[in-house]
Amino acid sequence: MRSHEIDYRILGEGLQVVEIDLDPGEKVVAEAGTMNYMEQGIQFETCMGDGSAAEQGMFGKLFSAGKRLITGESLFMTHFENTASERQSLAFAAPYPGSIVPLDLQALGGEVICQKDAFLCAALGTQLDIAFSKRLGAGFFGGEGFILQRLRGDGLAFIQAGGTVVRKELNNSTLRVNTGSLVGFSGDIDYDIQMVRGLKSMLFSGEGLWMTTLSGTGSVWVQSLPFSRLADRILQHAPSVGGKEQGE
Repeated sequence: MRSHEIDYRILGEGLQVVEIDLDPGEKVVAEAGTMNYMEQGIQFETCMGDGSAAEQGMFGKLFSAGKRLITGESLFMTHFENTASERQSLAFAAPYPGSIVPLDLQALGGEVICQKDAFLCAALGTQLDIAFSKRLGAGFFGGEGFILQRLRGDGLAFIQAGGTVVRKELNNSTLRVNTGSLVGFSGDIDYDIQMVRGLKSMLFSGEGLWMTTLSGTGSVWVQSLPFSRLADRILQHAPSVGGKEQGE
């Protein structure tokens, strides 16, 4: 099943929106609750599964829904279709400050692995699946867990990340990334977690005990402000329950 061909624009800087144009009959699938606005000719339906060829039939849909429950995502996804006779637009917004990254899956070898909460929306025909880290170390010490999300297809998909997103290209080389800062990587990249060397570095660097290591040839996306780090900073500076506000 070939993915629907869609056009898009990324709007904004720190709180981005992706606006997508659909020709008559074209569809996109998205995580529940991410739609920002849509024109009158767009109709939507809540469905079990992503609608790809791998999910045809009730058994396929139930199997896919079960895997989504493992990742902590909603059991259902929302399908948006242009039912009008002319081109219509709709937009999706990231749920926290950061960037929206477009992925041309065909140009990226047909597969991208990303953190389980990174997916925003994609052209109909894109398959969403789960992927497990190949090494136990990545599972127990990776910070983001050993369950990742796999996007497969030949169309456009969009992922979200915190802060600025940097794309790094590896050519039979290795890149080490702060744990939690990894957004995603193309399917040919090997992913692992390795311990920081040296007792002094472990205790006083502030970088933690573990680093994500990516090796091979392909693309890697890194975020400057993981949402977990942002949430921790907010909680650190929030007034205690029953305490007084600053300045009182």
